[in-house]
Amino acid sequence: MPKPILFASDLHLSDADPATTAAFIAFLRGPARQASALYLLGDIFEYWLGDDDDEALNAQIAAELSACAADGCAIYCLHGNRDFLLGSAYAQQAGAQLLDDPYTLDAFGLHLLLSHGDALCTDDTAYQQFRSLVRQPAWQAQFLARPLAERKAEAARIRAASEAAKQGKSAQIMDVNAVAVSKLLAAHPGTHLIHGHTHRPASHQHEVQHALRQRWVLPDWYAGQGGYLRLDEQGLNFVGINTDATWR
Repeated sequence: MPKPILFASDLHLSDADPATTAAFIAFLRGPARQASALYLLGDIFEYWLGDDDDEALNAQIAAELSACAADGCAIYCLHGNRDFLLGSAYAQQAGAQLLDDPYTLDAFGLHLLLSHGDALCTDDTAYQQFRSLVRQPAWQAQFLARPLAERKAEAARIRAASEAAKQGKSAQIMDVNAVAVSKLLAAHPGTHLIHGHTHRPASHQHEVQHALRQRWVLPDWYAGQGGYLRLDEQGLNFVGINTDATWR
């Protein structure tokens, strides 16, 4: 019987939330060891300042991911809006492979499109301008050339500004735009979309090119709770972590 494929995102791992770190490690040592592949669709960490950041948590997670990969579960990662600076050096340390966003995957008879999802929040024009800036190779090279202490201070400033800006934004603005979703699906015929970012776990249907297409939104992980999607011969199903939550 083919092993399942698992999808998760928005763990936001940090020293401030040890319960979620423990839950993720338990997940890697449990369900992920029974899977053929694990796709992490961004925001694995609360923030990422560069592969040279020697925080103990970063090394711990790399070791756990590498051990999971060595046990037969292929690890794949997409960049999120918090960890877009995660590079090839750390991916190699973790036994993982970085993928482009979006990424297409054919498995168990489904044609899937994987994305973090932040590029689809086109109503949030201020964020999209920021995203366009920080995804530029020149900006990243300049930022990563700064001392780590400076990067930490700048990241703290940006996070504080982002949290303040959220207070003035409607929930609709911070969600994906339906037209952007339709355009993405139209550009990838026959696919069904899996993404994270919005922290609004649900399953949606979109009519694109006269066909119904499915969109699965992954949950975030917080205080030891969260969840993932499991793909096997039965299709896609949500599995909760330390919670009875179901798709809304």
